[in-house]
Order: sequence, then structure tokens, then C-alpha cells
Amino acid sequence: MTLKVSQGLRDYMLVTGSARQALAGGKIRIFTGTPPASADAAETGTLLCVIDKDGAGVGFTLDTASADGVLAKVPTDILQGTVLATSVAGYYRHVGSADTGAASSTEPRVQGKISTSGAEGNLSSVNLVSGAIQTVDEYSLNLPTF
Repeated sequence: MTLKVSQGLRDYMLVTGSARQALAGGKIRIFTGTPPASADAAETGTLLCVIDKDGAGVGFTLDTASADGVLAKVPTDILQGTVLATSVAGYYRHVGSADTGAASSTEPRVQGKISTSGAEGNLSSVNLVSGAIQTVDEYSLNLPTF
């Protein structure tokens, strides 16, 4: 699977501002199952974990972009969340602060598959256990050159 962005994020970046601004205060949601066909579609599967700054429920903001087209988490931020259900992680969505998870062509979203290697989102284990703390040590969005 390829990293997918929503129409809302694409339009925001082309008309209004940056991906950093669009996703400011957002969270990463981790789900079971196969990712929806597009990032505009409603969330599917079971919500396993919500990742944000310090696991405090307040979202997080990405650092300023580097010269090589990488927008990463702030190095000193701890991104984590408490696992809500025991199951296997299948995909994630990085959503804006007001996203409800319903189908939308205006919400800024980034969606990718989860695995232990070679996916858009890699975790040390895809087997999440209810009550455990899930940490995301590295996270970035890359915009390639053409």
C-alpha cells in the first residue's frame, strides 16, 4: 500500500497552508484490519489506540520541515497512547484535531498500513495488548521530488 492523503489535506496544502498547519493538534489513530480504500472514507475496524503528545489527549504538532522534504515529530515530544483493545494493528490515520472519523472530503488525513517493517507505519510489534502503553518513537511525512 502507498501512503494516502485525503482530499481535505491536499486541498488545504494547495490553497490554504501547510500539512503541518492542517494536522496541528491532531492525533494518530491505530486500527485493526485492512485500510479503507481512501483517506476520505470512514474509519473501519476496531480503534486500538490513539497516539498524541504524552498520551494526554491533547494532540501534537509536527516540527518544521527539513530541507530534504521531511516533516517529522518534534524530537523531544513523546508520542504515546494507552491501548484500548487487544488485537492486531492493521493501519493508522494521522488526523486533524477536529476529525470525527466519518467519511469526509474536507478533513486533513494521512493513512497508511502498519507492519513491523516495510510499511508506512512500522511498530516493534503489531500485536497490541489492552492497557499497555504504545509509543511512537519516530514519525515523519515525506514529500518526494518529482
